Amino acid sequence: MTVLHMGSLHPVEQLLTLVLAFGPFVVLGGVIWWRRRTEEPVDGREDQRQDQAEDAGQPDR
Repeated sequence: MTVLHMGSLHPVEQLLTLVLAFGPFVVLGGVIWWRRRTEEPVDGREDQRQDQAEDAGQPDR
């Protein structure tokens, strides 16, 4: 049931409420997607480096 003690919200106010409620989660999802995309190893080179470091007994760099 809609609380009517102050009346219904104007459509712009409804939109602003939705943006404020869900906007941060959308931005966070975008940042996570962007960081994962930019940190992916190219052609598995990072995996090869880690395997070589483990074989040599050296700590990961």
